[in-house]
Amino acid sequence: TIMWKRIQTLYLLISTGLIVSMLFSRFASIIGPGGEEAIIRYHEKMPYLVLLLMLTTSHIAATASFKTRFLQARVSIIAALLAIGFQIWLGTDYLIHKGEMTFSITILFPLLAAFLDVLAARSAMTDEMMVAVQKRIKKTK
Repeated sequence: TIMWKRIQTLYLLISTGLIVSMLFSRFASIIGPGGEEAIIRYHEKMPYLVLLLMLTTSHIAATASFKTRFLQARVSIIAALLAIGFQIWLGTDYLIHKGEMTFSITILFPLLAAFLDVLAARSAMTDEMMVAVQKRIKKTK
C-alpha cells in the first residue's frame, strides 16, 4: 500500500517536523545586566546538535521503512527512546538554569515527538497484525 495513506506516516512526519524545527529554534535567552538579551539556539550547543541530528536521522529511517511495518515500529520506538533521553537532558538543564534563563516552548518538542513516535509504532504494529490475520484467513479458505 501507499505510504501516505497510513496514519503512522502522518505521526512520523509531524514528529520529524518538530525535531527539525528545533535545529532553527531558540533554546533559551539570557537577559544581561544592561538589559540586553543573548539568545542561545539548539545548534550552538554541540551535544544538542548531535542529538537533534540523530533524532532526525531516526525519524527519516522510520518513515522510509514503511514497507516493513515491524521494522518501522522498532525504529519508531528507538526514536521515541532517543527523544525521551533528550527531553530528560533538556529538563535537567531547565531545572539547573531556570532562575537565570528564559526557555522557549520548543523545550517540550522532544516529549511531543516521543508521544507521536509511540503512536506511530502502535499503528505500524496494528497494521502488521491485520495483514497477518488477513493472510491466515485467505490461507484457510
